[in-house]
Amino acid sequence: MSTSAFPPDWIKKFSDPYAVLGVVVTADEQRILKRYRQIAKLLHPDKLTAVDADTRELANQILARLVNPAYQRLKLDKGRAETLATLRFKVRRLLREEKLIARSENAKHLLDTADESVDLFYEQALSKLSLKQYNSLGQFAQQTAEISELNLIYLRRKMGDPVIREKRTGLVASSTVPQSVATPAPSPSMPTTGSGSSTDYAQRHVSRGKIYIAKKKYPEAIQEFRDAVRIEPSNSDYHTMLGQAYLLQKMMGMAKVHIRQALKLNIQNPVARKYAQQLEIALNDLETPNGSPKKGTGLFGRFARRR
Repeated sequence: MSTSAFPPDWIKKFSDPYAVLGVVVTADEQRILKRYRQIAKLLHPDKLTAVDADTRELANQILARLVNPAYQRLKLDKGRAETLATLRFKVRRLLREEKLIARSENAKHLLDTADESVDLFYEQALSKLSLKQYNSLGQFAQQTAEISELNLIYLRRKMGDPVIREKRTGLVASSTVPQSVATPAPSPSMPTTGSGSSTDYAQRHVSRGKIYIAKKKYPEAIQEFRDAVRIEPSNSDYHTMLGQAYLLQKMMGMAKVHIRQALKLNIQNPVARKYAQQLEIALNDLETPNGSPKKGTGLFGRFARRR
């Protein structure tokens, strides 16, 4: 079969290497390499023996003409910096031309979500899209286009935010990363016992998350703790455990988001306070002189007031 099975416009259409690999624009080299290896395995000929020749050829072309070049662009710090600069320039140009339009439901939600939830929603939405991105080559174009749109809307929301420019992921020494998730003490704001079924479901996710942590399967643990937080978003302990899991995965930005949220919910949470110090989160940004949490403060609150 000829390379005509590979649409010629895909090179231009899928010019965002982060979208091609299905990773967030804040991903460091380790996460990018891990994702690249996952995709390479999915598209390897040995994995496609049961499909027809056309599909195998298309998979080969996607790997050779999109995935491999995307990884080459993102594997080094310089390449990631240049790519982010290009994407930010594209966002500014589209804004000037009034052409930056959120079409997918995820992009619309990201555009309207509260400042303090932008990073969390972006990470969750992109993770779900990337799970399906290469499962079916028939869905590849649609999923990748939606991820690309999500990246642009995220950068639009983070315009002027230095967190995008500072690549702090991986700068914390490995000895400072916890090797297990400590179980936080019961929070005054959230009792550990509950009669509702939602609490039971959340606890199941937490239990599975701890098992994954013990097995050093950090992405799976993150997903379980995310689900627990989704069920009980006001549980300081769950945000703390999710923050710790992100820290184990060396996703410092997301770790800060959830440790900060844990402290907003319960400023006395001892485990959250421990990691706040490690992550350089200023506690005085989260509490008032009488010790109660501030509302609308912190990193995202400050940027919200500038808008």
